[in-house]
Amino acid sequence: MAEPKHPVRTVDRTLEIVEIVQELDGAGVSEIAERVDIGKSAVHNHLNTLANREYLTKEDDEYHIGLSFLSLGVYARNRNGIYDAARHEVDKLAEETGELVNLLVEKNGMGIYLYQAKGENAVELDTYEGKRVLLHCTGLGKAILGFRPRDEVEEIVDEYGLPAMTENTITDRESFLEELDEVRERKYATDREERLTGLCCVAAPITDDQDRSIGAISVACPLHRIGDDRFYNELPDAVLGTANVIELAHNYS
Repeated sequence: MAEPKHPVRTVDRTLEIVEIVQELDGAGVSEIAERVDIGKSAVHNHLNTLANREYLTKEDDEYHIGLSFLSLGVYARNRNGIYDAARHEVDKLAEETGELVNLLVEKNGMGIYLYQAKGENAVELDTYEGKRVLLHCTGLGKAILGFRPRDEVEEIVDEYGLPAMTENTITDRESFLEELDEVRERKYATDREERLTGLCCVAAPITDDQDRSIGAISVACPLHRIGDDRFYNELPDAVLGTANVIELAHNYS
């Protein structure tokens, strides 16, 4: 994303403070002031203004994200055509597999979880709707990047790198690009403990009528209770079938 020619510093600072409050799951004035280059008094003014508009709430001496952001987030999600086309199919796949099913989209080189559904055996993770993640370490991200032009992938890798999240994360550029070639050939991606130890997932891209990925869907489950047949046959068939239904609904409805 191109940098604005004339950024409004006050707005930029306010949004930075909001992101810090979210990252820390609540923070006080002193804690925030240590993370930004303005004084406590200025931080306090930002926080009080946000709290007055109910974008933050104050609990004792800590500020937390307020519900006013919820309506904005829901509005933004509902404007995304993939969400409307995919929601029912995500729910259906979660019920059929009994696992956690995720819908991810890419924005500015990062992945954003757009929707989740939990089957009866779904694992509890750190993910939630709206969470941002690096693309290289997830099956979802690799499914998206496998169906993007190579120069676009290179730009994303240049921007964010390939940091190791676990000992299984692919951190070598050439190996990662080869992995994406395999993803494109077989039409789905896998993640065996590449973002979280003990977690694996199978993901398929959701593509437009030009075969460019516009999102991805995955089934995630603990490594200890999934065999090779399910991981390499049953789940790929399931996510590919669901992705195809979503594509038809999104591209041709």
